Amino acid sequence: MRWLLLALVLILALFQYWFWLGEGGLLKQSALEKQVLEQRQENAILKERNSALEAKVRYLKDGLEGIEERARHDLGMIKEGETFYMLPDKNTSQ
Repeated sequence: MRWLLLALVLILALFQYWFWLGEGGLLKQSALEKQVLEQRQENAILKERNSALEAKVRYLKDGLEGIEERARHDLGMIKEGETFYMLPDKNTSQ
């Protein structure tokens, strides 16, 4: 009878170990759920960034105003007939 009780206690202890610490146990499941939550948050941030970039691309593809603004700002281009004035920066010291 004692051997049977001892065997049952050992089996119960083994099942408890598997349940808490084994492969697919509660501790690993909790860690995986945390990783899933972090990944979903990162995905939400990336979706927002992608939406902003998509809107910017659509703006640049659809209108000449976007292209003109980009050329003026990034490349320093001017329209025909315009005069470009460059003013010195007040913060530069000599």
